[in-house]
Amino acid sequence: MITLGLTGSIGMGKSTTAKLFAEAGVPVYDADAAVHMLYEGEAAPAIEAAFPGTTVAGKVDRNELSARVVHDPAAMKRLEEIVHPMLGASRQKFLHDAEQSGAPVAVVDVPLLFETGGEKRVDAVVVVTTTPEIQRQRILERPNMTDEKLNAILARQMPDAEKRKRANFVVDTSHGLDPVRARIRDILVEAAKMAPRRS
Repeated sequence: MITLGLTGSIGMGKSTTAKLFAEAGVPVYDADAAVHMLYEGEAAPAIEAAFPGTTVAGKVDRNELSARVVHDPAAMKRLEEIVHPMLGASRQKFLHDAEQSGAPVAVVDVPLLFETGGEKRVDAVVVVTTTPEIQRQRILERPNMTDEKLNAILARQMPDAEKRKRANFVVDTSHGLDPVRARIRDILVEAAKMAPRRS
């Protein structure tokens, strides 16, 4: 089975692209959804111990936690040290199950793939992109998003041009869904011919 890492900066259309991979019958691991599940269960006690007052009724209050770590690199690192090992275990289980089901290709959707060295754990990387104008417009339409928040998020993410340079495949979401669907079909044909290279 070939594992594709799907990534892209905020507002590029990665979540939509992940849905279209799933629509094409590909098993998709959603790292963000996995984090949500961890925050509602397994990770909550450790996060409360590290950041007292960030959980309510045994679940992480994401807004409270975000406010606590977003401008504090050391706190962000502590949070990652709690969550990343748990995420790794859930990802391994997903890939094992996908392989057992006979899927030729699986997609791992990880927002900070390059930033966390995740490209070493996949066979090829798909980067989702759009123009800076469309990106900014999409993000600022989100609830509770401000220019300041956006700049803090972008500061943590590798520049789009660098991601595209390091990608095996690039998906441009600037022109609607049909070109994205066509591009996914091409990628799946190419991926089926690849040899696994995961370390």
